[in-house]
Amino acid sequence: MSFLIILIVIAIVVLIANIKIVPQAHAYVIERLGAYNATWSVGLHFKVPFIDRVAKKISLKEQVVDFPPQPVITKDNVTIQIDTVVYFYITDPKMYTYGVEYPMSAIENLTATTLRNIIGDMELDTSLTSRDIINTKMRSILDEATDPWGIKVNRVELKNIITPAGIRETMEKQMKAERERREAILKAEGEKKSAILVAEGEKQSTILQAEAEKTAQILKAEADKESAIKLAEGEAEAIRKVQQATAEGIRMLNESDPAKAVLLLKSLEAFEKAADGKATKIIIPSEIQGVAGLAAGLKEVLTSVDDTKAKIK
Repeated sequence: MSFLIILIVIAIVVLIANIKIVPQAHAYVIERLGAYNATWSVGLHFKVPFIDRVAKKISLKEQVVDFPPQPVITKDNVTIQIDTVVYFYITDPKMYTYGVEYPMSAIENLTATTLRNIIGDMELDTSLTSRDIINTKMRSILDEATDPWGIKVNRVELKNIITPAGIRETMEKQMKAERERREAILKAEGEKKSAILVAEGEKQSTILQAEAEKTAQILKAEADKESAIKLAEGEAEAIRKVQQATAEGIRMLNESDPAKAVLLLKSLEAFEKAADGKATKIIIPSEIQGVAGLAAGLKEVLTSVDDTKAKIK
């Protein structure tokens, strides 16, 4: 009885030991009696005891492998050290398990060989400035070469390019000279732009000053014109009012129907004003000659009366 219980316990332990759970982003390659049997994906699986075995546990996540620097000779015979980084993931667990022995070592050797072939066709200056081109070529070649191994190469990056010390010093001097040259060019361009801006500013200032003077002259001419117009209008208005007053006086004189004596008296007043001038010859109209004589006689009488009064006193 006890033996049976022991057998049952052993059987339960064996069964439990052969229950396998495959986690997310993983796959198990199963062999039966030494031959490939199946590839288990995510989930619960049962392995036949003593017959099946897990040949390989594979991660399906993207993996990154950083290879140490590899010596590479450029087209112009310069030896440089380049270390690369390869990003890949496994697409076929069966091919990855049985396709190649030591897959990481195979990828490393393939990467070094590919890198030497690509850099060997480039000069040093080109290789230093063509990282993107090198990365693209390497990814394409590695992806095609690793496809039979169940590997997909997503990206290849050149991490560092290490040049010999003497070349580095020469390159640093060249870079320094190039920076100084660019600095001189930028400085010259800046001075040129500054001079242009100053000249443009002076030009604009001259234009604005000329426009201001022109505007001032135009405004002055308009003001003088307006003043002359106002003065002429004032003189015209004065003449108009004098003419209007004269016409009004004549109209009133005509309406009052003055006597002949009044007209003669007015004629004498006008004649008196004319006589006050500098003319050496005065022509007296016949209409006022009699009045003039009467006025002269009246003046003599008034003078005689004044003399008599003076004697009496």
